[in-house]
Amino acid sequence: MKGLFTRLKAAASVRSLTVGLMGLMAVQTVVVALDLALPPDLSRAERSSPVALDRRGAWLRALPVENGRWRVRADLARTDPEFVRRLIAVEDARFWLHPGVDPLGVLRAGAGAAASGEARSGASTLTMQTARLLEPRPRNIGSKIIEMLRAVQLEARMSKKEILALYLTLAPYGGNLEGVRAASLAYFGHEPESLTAGEQAMLIALPQAPEARRPDRRPKAALAARTAVSEKLVRTGLFTDTLAQEAAAEPIPSRSPFPALAWHMAGDAAADADPSEATVMTTLDARLQSRLETLAAEAAAAQGPEATAAILVIEVKTRAVRALVGSAGLERPGGWIDMTRALRSPGSALKPFIYGFAFDDGIAAPDTVIQDTARRFSDYQPENFDREFHGKVTAREALVHSLNVPAVATLEKIGADNFQSRLEATGAKLVRPHREVREAGLALALGGQGVTLRDLALLYAALADGGIAKPLAWTEIDAGRRERQQGVRMMRADAAGKVLDILRESPAPEGRMPAALTTGGPRMAFKTGTSYGFRDALACGVVGDYVIIAWTGRADGGARGGLTGRDAALPLLFDAADALNAPGAMPRPIRPREPPRSLAELEPLESIGPRLIFPPDGASVQVEELGPAARGLVLAASGKDLRWYVGGEAIAPEPLTGRSVWKPQAPGFYAVTVVDAQGREAKARVRIKRG
Repeated sequence: MKGLFTRLKAAASVRSLTVGLMGLMAVQTVVVALDLALPPDLSRAERSSPVALDRRGAWLRALPVENGRWRVRADLARTDPEFVRRLIAVEDARFWLHPGVDPLGVLRAGAGAAASGEARSGASTLTMQTARLLEPRPRNIGSKIIEMLRAVQLEARMSKKEILALYLTLAPYGGNLEGVRAASLAYFGHEPESLTAGEQAMLIALPQAPEARRPDRRPKAALAARTAVSEKLVRTGLFTDTLAQEAAAEPIPSRSPFPALAWHMAGDAAADADPSEATVMTTLDARLQSRLETLAAEAAAAQGPEATAAILVIEVKTRAVRALVGSAGLERPGGWIDMTRALRSPGSALKPFIYGFAFDDGIAAPDTVIQDTARRFSDYQPENFDREFHGKVTAREALVHSLNVPAVATLEKIGADNFQSRLEATGAKLVRPHREVREAGLALALGGQGVTLRDLALLYAALADGGIAKPLAWTEIDAGRRERQQGVRMMRADAAGKVLDILRESPAPEGRMPAALTTGGPRMAFKTGTSYGFRDALACGVVGDYVIIAWTGRADGGARGGLTGRDAALPLLFDAADALNAPGAMPRPIRPREPPRSLAELEPLESIGPRLIFPPDGASVQVEELGPAARGLVLAASGKDLRWYVGGEAIAPEPLTGRSVWKPQAPGFYAVTVVDAQGREAKARVRIKRG
């Protein structure tokens, strides 16, 4: 009997244990199901102000979240560890030990409420406060119970450090400030990486009553709260008397606006930042950026109330954008527009690439002779900027002095479509002003298609890197990749080097000594550009290990009278180079060079015969007067020792001017012929109409 009783008792114990375990599993199942069905709402944690930093970690710009609130994601690695230690000591001494709810704190709060008849301590842990910040509710017993449950859920999902970082992101600090980084920047003007004793005490005190203790509105209340925190830290041994005295001596801070350096690029970087990251590390150099923003503002102010300016600085080795000034300031007309993104005419700024491709293809050499004379290319007749022609010039001279006819003649040899395709193969984009124009034309040589300053920087960086093109880098991670990237070959290194050597011979702007005579000064290889109507003044330079693009104009694309790239943009380019403090790079010795015999001349006129300039074949010319008393039409063609015939009758040159002037006798169709000394001729069929 005794054995049977023992066996029955054991069986009952097993059944009880089994029932208990099943009950526990059922409870756990219900808890897990409820937890999965009613998870904590982390949406506020996912919406934080993205922050763009410079390459060294200096704050550039952040963007607000909903309702204009500055909720900057905390970064424990960039937060003063002493501040974190003291915050936990004041707010939640057993933070690292409890599971979200502190039982000892709850018992202490309950005992205090029973003794005094009112609640004097809420027993809220940092995890419970975080739960309340995620899901704000009225302050009552029911809300407190929900906060406890949510705190346990948070502890099950996140590490202690993640919870602490979340609290320091959401904690209110008065007004529209949320998070310790936003508060530190607004009140103290710096990140919370290193905080004084007074700053730490203030940042610990503010979340307890953010509006009642706002230092910019209630300095007396802020002072009292800071003092109370300091005294508590002294009692806990986390402040010495000396630190408390230092904290008491610090002035109560006021609120300052957030930094907004590199407004355009930093804003783009912040907007594109990974939501899971606290910050994005751009390639910008804040010190250089600040100097160049001042230079751009000064240059624009000197050029009129409607003017603005833009500057780009690219480090060639990594393609890192070290400075980007999108405008001359937000207060200027159109200042919010990033002009480095805008399509603008480059004027003559693409000419170096015309000659670079010609050198690369064996079409020309730097000292190949090109005719700079009045000339028509099909339906296109370019003129030089000074409206003068210089006869025989070398490619070197043509590029240094930005002569138009030689550049167009060289582009004709390369092929306009080929030229555009080779540029666009690098990643740059040229845009025609009218969609109905399907083919690239020779006007490309003089800025006939739009391009952004960013793409110009890409092209000039390729020129500076031995002809290798790579995309620009906007973050430090991208910069590291660019350095290792193979890139796309735009032209051979030899051709790129020849172009840069020529550009280093360009005359410096007025008032500047040649760089070769300036001790320690950088030697600039540069090219200017001026668009039609003086709308764009552009200067592109390679100096040391950097490419600089400087532009001035109007944001609305309006015309400006007489401001050229040389006058309005080149001084800004040189000022930017001075600010950059780039290392010196002396040019190669300047001496006469002989091109290969086969490239002695690009296109000798003696070998091709005359070319009609006016009137062109098929032209319809309207005249006001006919007959011997008429002013007549001045005939023009390329070549030497020319003789003119109309309808088989010779047109004698004027004795004084040497010009051949044709005076039609009546309306109708005429055959115009020009013959050179070798007997080669060019003909045109022309219609004369009475005006």
